[in-house]
Amino acid sequence: MAGARRTDLLGKLADLSEEAIQRLSDAPGAERLVGAINATRERVDELQKRVRGMDDLEKRLAALERKVDKLGKASTSAGSSRSSSKTASPKKS
Repeated sequence: MAGARRTDLLGKLADLSEEAIQRLSDAPGAERLVGAINATRERVDELQKRVRGMDDLEKRLAALERKVDKLGKASTSAGSSRSSSKTASPKKS
């Protein structure tokens, strides 16, 4: 019996929502509203695509930053060993 009530309730809700949509479509200015909603949906879809692309760019940027850090550390350590070898020349007595 509870299943039958639930089905009736869902059926009534479906009928009411269909009726509400019909009334809205008959209202003045409804076409403009629907057009604005569709345009907004398209813009949101486009933004989602761009944001997904930004995730990839952020990953690439992080990888490049790590490489630059490694190269910077390598050149700093190589430069300090060169300068210490120049200053550590043997003295002639």
